[in-house]
Amino acid sequence: MPIKIPKNLPAAKVLQGENIFVMDIERAMSQEIRPLRILVLNLMPTKIVTETQLARLLGNTPLQIEMELLTVHRTPKNTAKEHMISFYKTFDEVKDFYFDGMVITGAPVEQMAFEDVDYWEELCGIMRWSRSHVYSTFHICWGAQAGLYYHYGVEKLPLERKMFGVFPHRVTHKGSILFRGFDDVFYAPHSRHTAVNREQIAARPELKILAESEEAGVYAVSTDAGRQIFIMGHAEYDADTLAKEYFRDKAAGLPIDLPKNYFPADDDTRPPLSTWRSGANLLFSNWLNYFVYQATPYRVDRIPPI
Repeated sequence: MPIKIPKNLPAAKVLQGENIFVMDIERAMSQEIRPLRILVLNLMPTKIVTETQLARLLGNTPLQIEMELLTVHRTPKNTAKEHMISFYKTFDEVKDFYFDGMVITGAPVEQMAFEDVDYWEELCGIMRWSRSHVYSTFHICWGAQAGLYYHYGVEKLPLERKMFGVFPHRVTHKGSILFRGFDDVFYAPHSRHTAVNREQIAARPELKILAESEEAGVYAVSTDAGRQIFIMGHAEYDADTLAKEYFRDKAAGLPIDLPKNYFPADDDTRPPLSTWRSGANLLFSNWLNYFVYQATPYRVDRIPPI
């Protein structure tokens, strides 16, 4: 089944070129199917890139998905004002509605204290609201760190060097249906200066560590029922996302290491290969199927609060 997105959203043309079934709102309304309503709080500076990455993964399932884009009250520097007005809603515009699922993206602010982020109070209000208006919330990278800190008091820890590259991971909670069908070792990109405090996560009985990496640390955490999921890496990244970040910082003369396990033979003149795409698709497919579609009440306004 397709992903339902606004007809003129830039992601639509990209996904159609990749043979991902995209349905505009007019056609979707003619079908007698209740789509899964997924709210995406996009905190990344490159809005259109992130929209496309997430729409690609959300749309690659047998389910019909209706994606709604949410922003905080902050003027983005890298996205046209017209794009934000056309495709994004504010919290005031969605707070009276209910959603089957929600994605909270990462943001390039992980070296700041949470309370120093200028939209922290607004984000706290959204995360508090999600406990009663969203069935399952999928947090990514800094969004995962922020969620663990807000909901469970888990602190983030600074790293001596940036965690930058593509790292092998293992599923450590063997009963996890979020990772059903995964290989014994799977890969995922990371790009961050901080990590979560594993000991504090392990001390919370309502949290389960599902997957880890010897080098990159905790990768996936979930509550018992999967109402809240926290992913520390960037499964949604395109094959060239880390390359763009690396060459941008290198050109600016900033200290940046070669991303690990990324360029063939560590040769940055060669195009990188994506080694995480299948895992990324399976991760989002499992979340949508087992924690959203199979679990959300048909009357979405009857979601039980956490």
